[in-house]
Amino acid sequence: MTRRRWPLRTALAVACLAFVVPLSGCVTLFLPPAPELTSKPTEEKVDAALVPYYSQVLAWSKCEGSFQCATATAPLDWNDPARDSIHLALIRSPATGSRLGSLLVNPGGPGGSGYDFIQDSLNYAVDAKLTERYDIVGFDPRGVNRSSAVSCYDDPSELDNFLYELSPRDLGQDALVDHIEQTYADFGAACLEHTGELLGYVDTVSAARDLDLLRAILGDTKLNYLGYSYGTFLGATYAGLYPEKTGRLVLDGALDPATTDFDVTLTQAKGFEDAARAYLADCLAGSECPFRGTVDAGMKRIRTLLDRLDASPLRASDDRMLGSDAMFTAIILPLYSQSNWPYLSDLFTDVFAGNADYAFQLADAYNGRNSDGTYQDNSTEAFIAINCLDYRQTSTRDTLAAEAAELARVAPTFGPQMSWGGTSCSEWPFPSTRVREAIRAPGSAPILVVGTTNDPATPYQWAVNLADELESGHLVTYHGEGHTAYNKSNSCVNDTVDAYFIDGTVPAEDPDC
Repeated sequence: MTRRRWPLRTALAVACLAFVVPLSGCVTLFLPPAPELTSKPTEEKVDAALVPYYSQVLAWSKCEGSFQCATATAPLDWNDPARDSIHLALIRSPATGSRLGSLLVNPGGPGGSGYDFIQDSLNYAVDAKLTERYDIVGFDPRGVNRSSAVSCYDDPSELDNFLYELSPRDLGQDALVDHIEQTYADFGAACLEHTGELLGYVDTVSAARDLDLLRAILGDTKLNYLGYSYGTFLGATYAGLYPEKTGRLVLDGALDPATTDFDVTLTQAKGFEDAARAYLADCLAGSECPFRGTVDAGMKRIRTLLDRLDASPLRASDDRMLGSDAMFTAIILPLYSQSNWPYLSDLFTDVFAGNADYAFQLADAYNGRNSDGTYQDNSTEAFIAINCLDYRQTSTRDTLAAEAAELARVAPTFGPQMSWGGTSCSEWPFPSTRVREAIRAPGSAPILVVGTTNDPATPYQWAVNLADELESGHLVTYHGEGHTAYNKSNSCVNDTVDAYFIDGTVPAEDPDC
């Protein structure tokens, strides 16, 4: 997912699983818990410095109807556990039937709130078969939302300026790159000022170590886990660190841990291009399509519209100006799911008529912006902070022009919107710590990797790659449109995933759903 005016490389990996997730919260009450609202840790052997963390007893409080909420404590720095601690927010829906254990769920991001996802969209996250047999546990990873969180601004209007300010594409290439790098340098400095040293410890490896801690204090000897989009990267990272502790892991809408930052952008640009072409083919077959002629003509009209908005932005009723980047954000949101394609037709009809309000409604939904100008959570700040730590920058000023040309060749409609951001993290307060390489996880339990053939955000090839890279990876292919497939596609996918989680059944071959 892009959450910025210029593409931060690696920026499109968030699972956009619903248009709007309302902000409502559980408050953990620090009162003596009832016996049935405590979790017994596994009491496994760990280093002495980690014993206080792995031996903690979670105190669950009833919240929001049938849910339960709790707060866990984790080390700020896993390499120096005694240094300081952070907190992790959890919510769970207890199993309604014969319980198999806990199933931890991550909706994507990085920066997506697993807490809100389960609280607001439990039946979208998992089906009834899993809610019967598992405690479904949502959690906010470090840096995110209700956990110890990244913060960059006190005034939401400053985030508005970062996300919606018109791109000065007429500056020329060098001046444009200067501007982008300075914008992100200023953003990073603001994040460091407001967040402090936590900003350097929100990487995915640290989050995966938190995941193992949560597994243990929930009382599970093996991790059962469902990860969507970026959540597949978190799950695969866990498997690489703790292969002997993997239980049943499903990774849906997979990222390829070995791909470079530019390859991520290139592949996703093509993914959104292909999804837009599929939308146009469907739209043109109907009677109320805002486009006429061929798919190729429709794609050219979209590109012309984006260029026109650069030259002459549209003013919305709240006086915000709609440029090409905000319009691109509005376009890609409905592309995440075929069921949302009608919103695209409404969007284009409105903007072709000279109106900007509906485009901002979609862009705001994407960015988690409320109608009063506040933001639902810190997903934008967390997204950038985590990605800048996770992705070692491979682009340089010398490569940006060639990369922009390649993006325009592969994705002539959307590639230009995703160019020139490859050095965005060059002045981030903390350097990247992770080498992008395949995760093998030798000795792990079987892991299901689900891929959708026309997924615009995490293209199918990444699922193929990850399943091949994992020594115990098993590919589950869904032939269709949209981002992620479990509980959102067909009974073949659902039955395969449910049989695995409930009975441990591993498909002998790709079910080719």
